[in-house]
Amino acid sequence: MVKARRLSPDELRLARMLKALGNPVRFQIITYLAEHPTCITRDIVAATPLAQSTVSQHLKVLRDAGLIQGEIEGPATCYCLDPEGLGWLRTHFADWASRQIACCPAPDGAAVKR
Repeated sequence: MVKARRLSPDELRLARMLKALGNPVRFQIITYLAEHPTCITRDIVAATPLAQSTVSQHLKVLRDAGLIQGEIEGPATCYCLDPEGLGWLRTHFADWASRQIACCPAPDGAAVKR
């Protein structure tokens, strides 16, 4: 039996980000924030069929994953995408994906060339 290796901190961070994006509502929120660079929680709630408390839980997951930022403005929180987090995700996902593709056989049985 082959023992699985532990994930590196970067791999754990990537998995956490992908898990956050794997939820359709959170994916919708990210898409909404990309189209509306800064908005308050009530705007995000209005764009979904969910209660404010449920949207707030999704926002917390996205913030904890490093995908969005929130800044308190009076009684509301203004959210936007986290450019550092999304840049990190893009770079590390591309690196991870290219390593996986390099290991996959092509449909004709030959190794995939990069």
